[in-house]
Amino acid sequence: MELGDSTTSVIPDSFMGYRDDLTTQMSMVLDQIRAPLIVPVLRLGVYICLTMSVMLFVERVYMGIVISLVKLFGRKPDKRFKYEAIKDDMELGNSVYPMVLVQIPMYNEREVYQLSIGAACGLSWPSDRIVIQVLDDSTDPTIKDLVEMECSRWASKGVNIKYEIRDNRNGYKAGALKEGMKKSYVKSCDYVAIFDADFQPESDFLWRTVPFLLHNPKLALVQARWKFVNSDECLMTRMQEMSLDYHFTVEQEVGSSTYAFFGFNGTAGIWRISALNEAGGWKDRTTVEDMDLAVRASLKGWKFLYLGSLKVKNELPSTFKAYRYQQHRWSCGPANLFRKMAFEIMTNKNVTLWKKVHVIYSFFVVRKLVAHIVTFIFYCVILPATVLVPEVSVPKWGAVYIPSVITLLNAVGTPRSLHLMVFWILFENVMSLHRTKATFIGLLEGGRVNEWIVTEKLGDLKAKSASKTPKKLLRFRFGDRIHVLELGVGIYLLFVGCYDAFLGKNHYYLYLFAQAIAFFIAGFGQIGTIVPNH
Repeated sequence: MELGDSTTSVIPDSFMGYRDDLTTQMSMVLDQIRAPLIVPVLRLGVYICLTMSVMLFVERVYMGIVISLVKLFGRKPDKRFKYEAIKDDMELGNSVYPMVLVQIPMYNEREVYQLSIGAACGLSWPSDRIVIQVLDDSTDPTIKDLVEMECSRWASKGVNIKYEIRDNRNGYKAGALKEGMKKSYVKSCDYVAIFDADFQPESDFLWRTVPFLLHNPKLALVQARWKFVNSDECLMTRMQEMSLDYHFTVEQEVGSSTYAFFGFNGTAGIWRISALNEAGGWKDRTTVEDMDLAVRASLKGWKFLYLGSLKVKNELPSTFKAYRYQQHRWSCGPANLFRKMAFEIMTNKNVTLWKKVHVIYSFFVVRKLVAHIVTFIFYCVILPATVLVPEVSVPKWGAVYIPSVITLLNAVGTPRSLHLMVFWILFENVMSLHRTKATFIGLLEGGRVNEWIVTEKLGDLKAKSASKTPKKLLRFRFGDRIHVLELGVGIYLLFVGCYDAFLGKNHYYLYLFAQAIAFFIAGFGQIGTIVPNH
């Protein structure tokens, strides 16, 4: 057989006839691989995503039922753990009060260092039973001088405040906290409260937390809720508030009420130092040193308490760039920690089987892995792809009913923002792109697995607006405002939306157009770039 005959027998005549037409050739190639490859792979993707959606749905419904029972039967913290106010003793004097260390880690925090130091120094507690420790890793000499001067100012007022610096930033926040715990004066302390540089605790914070630790020897941590001072700053901060309010109102409360375990939020909490040390202290192997410590302490049998009624003021990221970096760290870190600790959790003998299942399946797999992956892969990739491949369909319960129920259950955390639910859905889908990417980086230990970029803080914008400083925009380079990944996904969704509107039968085009616009807005940097009154 001649070469020409061989070629003709392998490739159809129709294909040979259009070999000079690249577009037609590509179309025919796709048609040839459509049935044996594209359709089965896409159908498998749909099945996997539907399974993950059901997992997330069951988890959300379970937590909704538990939080309803908690509210209905009033399982308040003082009913689950002993609480008695500390009483004065004429003979023992102030020694009846435990010694408390307050740590404030910071890094180039020009805008907020005074707020956090002032709030910590304003905590109500016997002055000889508290130590304020400012852990300054700043690399800007001007800021270091300002922070040191602020510490000296409070020291001159009689506050027991220590200004501590390092000659490196090894371990970032975890490294700073670890070095702080090595100081000789810490040996006399019983508990350590931790506040990030933008957190401002109320003066009664210690009075409301320390008694729980004092009267419950198996309690390791008391975690307070975050209160956002700039949630109304812009639409992006409102979206963040909705996500974080659900985390605190439902996830933390359910974990505290059922298994006495939840992830330490890294700030606005107070630890029993003996529990912290027994768990192995601070480790910098991931970017979520707080969660790492919480899991290790839990595996030692220690219990945690979440106080939703105790709120500590703090600041949400006001720029899209800062929020993206924060979400990368918050998504990559847990995935990487799961990779490192899954076997240790499964083989642990100090906790019950049900607690292991809760930590591995509910806490890690569903909330830290599935929740991110299914949001992006299913709703921004697989579901739109079924428009182009009509042989594969998604049942209505998977495309509409389940996500609708999950969305409504998420809304319970912030009732005041219910009218913003559509914007929140679109925004969360955009952010799921970065969370999914970060999750896979964490699982596979990719190049940015240990990336730590401190979240930019802008401080008290209201106070600045009252000054004579004119309003201005934050300065961005053009490259900082163009995000290629978002633009790429936006183009894909726009193309699929147009195809569905003119040729398709799925009627997803309204969602696809809206989601494409959301990705374009983020891709061109038109979210979080203008900060009001700054």
